[in-house]
Amino acid sequence: MSAFRTSAAGLLRLATDGVLAERIAEHLRAMRHGVSPAERRSWASSLPVLAQDLADAGLGQVEVLVEYQLPLTSRRIDAVLAGVDPRGGEDSYLVVELKQWSSAVAYEGSETLVAVEHARGPRLHPGQQVADYCQYLNDFLGLLGRQQCPLYGAAYLHNAVDHDVSELLARPVTEQSRLFTGQRRGQWLEYLQSRFAPKSGATAADRFLTSTVRPSRHLLRYAAQELKERPQFTLLDEQHIAYELVLHAVERARTATRKRAVVVAGGPGSGKSVIALSVMGELARQGRTVLHATGSRAFTQTLRRYVGRGSSRLQGMFKYFNSFMDADVNDIEVLLCDEAHRIRETSVNRYTSKARRSVARPQLDELISAARVPVFLLDEHQVVKPGELGNIEIISAAAERLGLEVEVVALHDQFRCGGSEAYEEWVLKLLGLDGGDPVEWTGDGRFDLRLAESPSQLEAFLAARQRLTGGPPQSARISAGYCWPWSDPRPDGTLVPDVTVGDWERPWNVKSDRSVGDAPGSAFWATDPNGFGQVGCVYTAQGFEYDWSGVIIGPDLVAREGRLVVRREKSRDPALRSRNAVSDEEAERLIRNTYKVLLTRGMRGTIIYSTDAQTRDFLAELVKPRPRGHGGGSGSVCRGGT
Repeated sequence: MSAFRTSAAGLLRLATDGVLAERIAEHLRAMRHGVSPAERRSWASSLPVLAQDLADAGLGQVEVLVEYQLPLTSRRIDAVLAGVDPRGGEDSYLVVELKQWSSAVAYEGSETLVAVEHARGPRLHPGQQVADYCQYLNDFLGLLGRQQCPLYGAAYLHNAVDHDVSELLARPVTEQSRLFTGQRRGQWLEYLQSRFAPKSGATAADRFLTSTVRPSRHLLRYAAQELKERPQFTLLDEQHIAYELVLHAVERARTATRKRAVVVAGGPGSGKSVIALSVMGELARQGRTVLHATGSRAFTQTLRRYVGRGSSRLQGMFKYFNSFMDADVNDIEVLLCDEAHRIRETSVNRYTSKARRSVARPQLDELISAARVPVFLLDEHQVVKPGELGNIEIISAAAERLGLEVEVVALHDQFRCGGSEAYEEWVLKLLGLDGGDPVEWTGDGRFDLRLAESPSQLEAFLAARQRLTGGPPQSARISAGYCWPWSDPRPDGTLVPDVTVGDWERPWNVKSDRSVGDAPGSAFWATDPNGFGQVGCVYTAQGFEYDWSGVIIGPDLVAREGRLVVRREKSRDPALRSRNAVSDEEAERLIRNTYKVLLTRGMRGTIIYSTDAQTRDFLAELVKPRPRGHGGGSGSVCRGGT
């Protein structure tokens, strides 16, 4: 694990010599982390104060872990102190959050947010911040969970006096959430002496830095209880088979000398995520170390919000694929890689330093290495972005190359689109994804497919579904191919209506995770009712479902001579603009997969509008008006069939 390590006395010497900030920067660069000027200024301001305080407390031999990186995250802690408890002689650890604030108040009466002088926007109360760090370490650091080593937390506002931060001091004190000011330096020194004996903390630091990283048993018990209470995780037929096979593979891996990988492949709505969450709950109940990961920001954020249900502890079990660059081999028993079709070539992104890029491994190798049983749940027709390579063949080959046995489970049942396998097959044929020609939609009594004559009709139909009388309102969203520009919000905070068709215009979903007015952040467009009114793209729709799906097919996919053809030049997706980076063949596959995702989000029905007149005529020949059936039928607004 990453941290700049030295004794308190060594920290003071470096500070006195004026080289402390540069030494920390050198260490972080060697660990492939970037360093900003603001970070250097912070080290130069706060760390000499901490070093002098430890020296004055007679604790020069305590080890200081500066910029300690929390396991499986990119978040770094200002300092962790490691030493010997003065009472029992066991290892003792203190998480320290250093603040240069001189004045701060509660933010609009909040107990957890604060407003800091000269800083924009609210900040987290430092007591809450350090308590969260302690909770995370207790949950994921094997040393703390196994040996019950004491872990304490304190925030030190060394530039502040009590009067100027009095509202922050009102927060109740806990062992992992103490707050000290510069005015209380005497109390701070006494507190340090109560936590550490004047002895070497080197061996305690050794144990801390070499500890295993895995979910703790108390976190697993908590997760098991939370997930157990979710009755929607009901498994049927092949879903249950896949669930049992994963659990069987886990049991076999415990006693076998070889690792085992499980690949679960299925179409949209076949229950892959339900299987993953059910396995996660059962393994947590058994006390096995298990984590869930995806490559989708929207999907992970939504799981954290809704499955995590406000619990930062449970939310911490939902990771991203690029969280495992530094994970130890087999440190986790089971890693559930959901939406595995989004696995990329490497975990490197635009924030990765040059030094770190040079030693990057394939992302697939990182995921396979991290767990005794890596489980991959995927839909090969949902690869929609260049660089995504998660398919059965590639994953199986990589696992076998690394010496793993591979078990493949195919899911054929359909639980989205009204349970209509016929509709999914119709979509595959329409888009030319299964080698067949487009066929007429004859309906199967399960799913309502309609065509709109204008985007206004499409929107009106969906709005009516949300306002149904005589029953609960239904969820509806509009999505589209990426064929229009995507602007940042205006200076007044309103969204730009970039998606224009004639006189109809609507904005794309919000770009960032922060809401804009009533429009939710991008991660929650598919699940927040206020997502209706913006047009979603494939990156915000993928992985989600809603009752009614409105899809606008843009000029990048048009009907010519009896089939749909791709016009790459009409796409506005930056990932597809360069022919040097993405071949025409790959771009065509990605665009067709994009519409496959968009057309299979609806649980009850889908309504389609194409911006191209020939394509509208082509679709009209395939989707014939039919009598009213399940989920509604044809009407004056649009033509369609069930």
